[in-house]
Amino acid sequence: MKRLGLLFTFLMIIVFSCKTTQQASLKEFGSPNVEHSLINDNTFQITQFSKDKTYGYEQLNPIMVGGVKNMEGPLNQRRFLNALAGPNGEEIGYYRVGSCCHFKTKNSTFGGTGLLDIYNVFYEGLQEPIELYLNMYDSDTLRVPVGFTLKNL
Repeated sequence: MKRLGLLFTFLMIIVFSCKTTQQASLKEFGSPNVEHSLINDNTFQITQFSKDKTYGYEQLNPIMVGGVKNMEGPLNQRRFLNALAGPNGEEIGYYRVGSCCHFKTKNSTFGGTGLLDIYNVFYEGLQEPIELYLNMYDSDTLRVPVGFTLKNL
């Protein structure tokens, strides 16, 4: 009975913590599943910059790092963030806030449904952390989000 109560509580937390909308839950990220190059084991090589101000900043346009099929989804999220720097080359920090926003994906082991992860990114001089949405189920060409630069490695 105690386990059932814990399971119910966990499910309610997931349901009520999701910032999902009907539009987001119906969207399917039909990615081409692009392979990503590495600079080192912990950092992706990113060569393109996004001009789209919604890239990564909105749940309907997440950064698709992939990796869930190889059990590297969270690692790929960190590899992406490890490549970034602030607008003037500042060293960034980040932490995962949680998950949200159910969506359809062919790359999920959970019956065709995935969740986006939300990361707060910060650097010296920033008033409030920047919220970025990352998708570890699907992959696409990685780009530096507007307002960031690449770390000098």
